[in-house]
Order: sequence, then C-alpha cells, then structure tokens
Amino acid sequence: MTTNGKKHILMIDDDEDDFFLVNSLLQDISPDQYVLQWVSSYKEGLLAIEARAHDLYLVDYRLGAYTGIDVLHHFRNLGYKAPVILFTGKGDYHIDKEAMLAGASDYLVKSEINAALLERAIRYTLDKFSHLLAVEKSEKRYFSIFEKSNDLILLADCEHKIVAANPAALNVLKYEEAELYSSHLQGLFAEEAVINSFLDQLCSEEGVVQKEYVFRSKSGQQLDVMINASLLDEKKQLYLCIIQDITARKRKEREKQQQEKFAITGRIARLIAHEVRNPLTNILLAVSQLKTEPVAETEDTTLYLDIMERNCHRINHLVTELLQSTRMSELNMLPLGLNVLVEKALQLAADRMQLSTITVIEEMCEPDCMILADEDKILIAFLNIIINGIEAMKAGEGKLTVRTWQEAEKVFVRITDNGSGISAQNLAKLFEPFFTNKTKGTGLGLTATQNIILQHKGTIAVDSTLGEGTTFLIGFPIAGSNGVE
Repeated sequence: MTTNGKKHILMIDDDEDDFFLVNSLLQDISPDQYVLQWVSSYKEGLLAIEARAHDLYLVDYRLGAYTGIDVLHHFRNLGYKAPVILFTGKGDYHIDKEAMLAGASDYLVKSEINAALLERAIRYTLDKFSHLLAVEKSEKRYFSIFEKSNDLILLADCEHKIVAANPAALNVLKYEEAELYSSHLQGLFAEEAVINSFLDQLCSEEGVVQKEYVFRSKSGQQLDVMINASLLDEKKQLYLCIIQDITARKRKEREKQQQEKFAITGRIARLIAHEVRNPLTNILLAVSQLKTEPVAETEDTTLYLDIMERNCHRINHLVTELLQSTRMSELNMLPLGLNVLVEKALQLAADRMQLSTITVIEEMCEPDCMILADEDKILIAFLNIIINGIEAMKAGEGKLTVRTWQEAEKVFVRITDNGSGISAQNLAKLFEPFFTNKTKGTGLGLTATQNIILQHKGTIAVDSTLGEGTTFLIGFPIAGSNGVE
C-alpha cells in the first residue's frame, strides 16, 4: 500500500541474509521510494498476502517444503491480482517459465542481482502492472457497456461481415450468435434500395450519423432503427455500429398521425355532407315537383328527370357511406379470441378464395390472446383486407399468409398477399376516402377498416412492394392490459 509516496514491498524468503542484501541495495539506489517488509516462512507469507497491504511481492522459489509457485497459486486462489517477482537460481529456466505461466510478473536470478537491476525490475514491474490494471479496468467498463447496453451494438469487418454483437442485438434481431456472425450488415436491411448508400456513407470519413433505416429481423418483423456507424479501427478495418430500436416510438408517432388524420377526415366528411345534402335535397324536391306537374311533352323529359333523380340518390348514398366510414359508432365490446376472429373472417372469404384457388398459410399464436372487440365490426375490417388481397392476386398463384403473435401487452395480426402490390405514391393515400384502383369501388372500404381498428384502440399499418405483394399489420391491446377491460 502506497503511503507518503513510498511503495510497500513484501519479501517472502527463509534466508534473512538475502533480506538484508535486498534492503541495502534498495536503500543505496532509491532510499526514499520503497519500504521493504520481510517474512521468513510460507505460512507467514500467506497471512501477509491475505492482508493485501503491499504494492509488490518478492518471493524466493525455495521456501522449505513449499515453493514460490505455491505462493503464486495462492494469489490465484484468492483472486488477488498483484505484481510478483520470483527469485530463482541460476539456470532454472524451466522454473522461470513455470513462474511466468503461474502469474509472476518477472523473475530475477539471485546470484546476478545488483542495485540497478533490482530497482529497474521493481520499477518496470510496478509500471507494467499499473498499466495492465488500467487497461483491464477500461476493458471491464467497455465490456459492461457492450453487454448491458439497451442499444444494439454490432462490429463488422472490412467486408461488412458481422464479427461481434451484444445481447441486445441478438435479442431484438432474433438471431442466434452463430447465425448472426455468418451474416453481413447489408442482410439486415428491409429495403435493398438504401444498402449501397449506407455502405458508401459507412466507408466515408464521417461515417453514418443519426440516420433512420428499416431492418428486418430473422422472424420477418420490420424494425425502425436509428444508426450511428463509423470506422473503429483503421488498421484492422473494424466498423462500429450503434443502433437504436425506435420501432415503438415510430409506431406511436404513426398512431398519433392516424388519429389526427382520421379526425380531420371526419370533420371534412361532416362538412361535405352538410354542404352537399342541402342543395341535393332542393334538387330532389324540384325533380319530384316536376314529375307531378304537367310539363311540355317531349320524349326526353321523363328520361332526363329520371337521370337527375337517380344520380341525386346516388350522391346521397355516397355521402351516407362517407359519414358511416368516418363516424365513431357505438360498439358492443366483448372479450374475444383474436385467432377465433381471424378464422371466422377467413371462413367468410372461403368461397372467393376457392374460386381463385388461393393458398392460405396460417401461423397462429398459442394460446389464443383475448381482445375487447365488436365481433361484427372487426370481421368487416378483417374481411375488407382479405378481399383486397384476394382481388390483388392472380388466380391459381395466390398465397395469403396470416400470422398472429403477442408482444408485451399487445397482440398483432399480419395479413400478407403476394399480389400486384401498391406503389409508394398510392400507399400514402390508401386510407383516404374515395381513393381506389378498382373500377367499381367506392374507395371507402379501407377508410371504414381504419375507423373500426382505431375505435378498438388498435393500430393499422401497411407495407407494400409493387409487383411483389402487400402486408397489413394490425395491433390490439390485450384485454385487461393498460386499462383495457
């Protein structure tokens, strides 16, 4: 233990003359730097070591029935790391090697010791041990950060192959360690279009700084991530990627945007209904009056009046549908199994799927998760999505995949088709009233679906690739969680 700037050294040696020699050598060359304490036996040495009161230990190899190697083993058994210099005899090279393997910091041949050699060995050993201690402390700190960080940490080599991953990365990405280490960074991206720009930026001087991407886990789940990545070791060409999983945050942002957008849509719908229905009612009254009063006889008069009346009724019907698709209606909420609801919706669409020879793949979670739902409304929502998928797929080639699973206090259903897909431009308008690609569609089906899901405190998101297919992801709170009763 260092006191008053002096280093405390314990010498374990059964020859007192050797102690006097070593002490005099130290006092000659550095009288104010070291305090030397001596014990003459193996047992006394063990007791002194257990006190852990010294900065360095000088240990003779021969200690009666014991050896200095036994002392080194005692250090290891205690879990006590300290610098030890072993005194050996001339020519005992196998002992010197054994001593270093047992944990000795250095060794000195007794017959060759002089003041300069002794002081130099002690000073170098203390400096080396202090440096190793600092490195070990630093390694432990960074290893702790690596192991316990909630962020995903990946190391990749010059070929962008993943060579290290912390537990958070393995947990979030759903990979086994060996599987991930046989993967490359680019294999984690959900969108191939951004991979080249990411790798180019990664290899630039700045690296990748606070940029959002979409990953895909091994199970196929999409993850919103924020990446900071840069070259860690230029010599070894190692890249460090620190990745935040922002999926939950982005989901909440999208949920908020959906709610706000839907509220605005509802207000616009009510305004349109008010502004359209008033003049529409007047037109219908006028047409009705014209039909009951004698008018100039022409062959087209009745035809034109019928056209006016028929289209007025059509407009009125569309306004009613718009209001219904955007209005929060009263729900008959009951605890129901999500799998049961999905199965019922699939049964309702069974005839259509049979006609188009659609293959259905089901991956249902066990046990079934209960949600609070209005059965009729939820079936309408699921059926709208399933029918859209059926109509987007080619007859005989269609594959509809339905999967349910639980995450924390939410349960999800993912409905995927391998149909024609939706362009990015149209994807942004998908839930807007009257938006449709169908020749005879009103464009209100998915608006109503969104309304139903939101009324159930759920979320709905869509992902699509043109020419490959579309995925709808719907989430509900589990019955009994977060105040859902």
